[in-house]
Amino acid sequence: MSNEAALPATGSARSRVRMLLPYAGIVVTTLCWAGNWVVGRAIRGEMPPIALNFWRWTLALAVLAPFALPRLAGKGKVLRRRRWLLLGLAATGVVAFQVLAYLGLRSTETVNAVLLNSAAPLFIILCAWLVDGDRVSPWQLLGMLASFLGIVVIIERGDLLEIVHFRFALGDLVILAAMPCWGIYCVLLKRRPREVDGLGLLFVVSLVGVLMLAPMYLAESVLFRPATLSLASAAAVLYVGLFASLLAYFCWNYGVAKVGPNRSGFMLHLLPAFGTLLAVIFLHESVHPYHFVGIGLIIAGVVVATSAAAPR
Repeated sequence: MSNEAALPATGSARSRVRMLLPYAGIVVTTLCWAGNWVVGRAIRGEMPPIALNFWRWTLALAVLAPFALPRLAGKGKVLRRRRWLLLGLAATGVVAFQVLAYLGLRSTETVNAVLLNSAAPLFIILCAWLVDGDRVSPWQLLGMLASFLGIVVIIERGDLLEIVHFRFALGDLVILAAMPCWGIYCVLLKRRPREVDGLGLLFVVSLVGVLMLAPMYLAESVLFRPATLSLASAAAVLYVGLFASLLAYFCWNYGVAKVGPNRSGFMLHLLPAFGTLLAVIFLHESVHPYHFVGIGLIIAGVVVATSAAAPR
């Protein structure tokens, strides 16, 4: 009898784990992407934006190929039928968003870029509304506002009156222009072919993206300047290729497919929180009370937004 009573409890625990797993994947994604913004800014003198993005996805393809190609066997008909969707995913998520992000980081600081990146959920909601007719609940809006306030507290170092002096530079506008690209990518991701699993989808989208980036990379090298080969540039490519691309995109694609683009987008507010922690750990920056206030607001907003009932 005790064994029979334990079965429902075990099943309930497994159900909770399955429910939380997509959110855990998105948390891993935000951590990897926080490092991506830092690396993109740090390596700007040695790696032009298109070069960094090209080698990032080329490395990801090389690592993915042995695992993804067997999964794609016999899927040629499906891929051809959904070719326009795959092209859209590659153009927005692999090419446009990443190139604009690295380009913007050349002329704006990482903290500005991270703050502007918090606008991504707004564009995800906007794109979902325009394409699918989705709506957002009042609780989700409240959670987003709370998270955004936490970001402002961190960026303005606890002095909210300083926000009136915030100015948009050219790099800020470029970063902001990348946000609709990400919103479209997340909405298109809901239309992914179910016959192709996450690993296979990531490989195909990466391959299409690299093919699109190749002529752009050649033009950048000839018309502007080539990438500098150094230990720092090699380390940067390894990080953005293995962590910010492979691990992060796989976790993100899985999370969006399970919980939808709106709730996934709200959790992007964790990115500036992780960026602050990375700066403390690796750059030895000081921790102040406003850091804890800001991170607390961000986490509270994410909890409120992701636990809110989905609107009809």
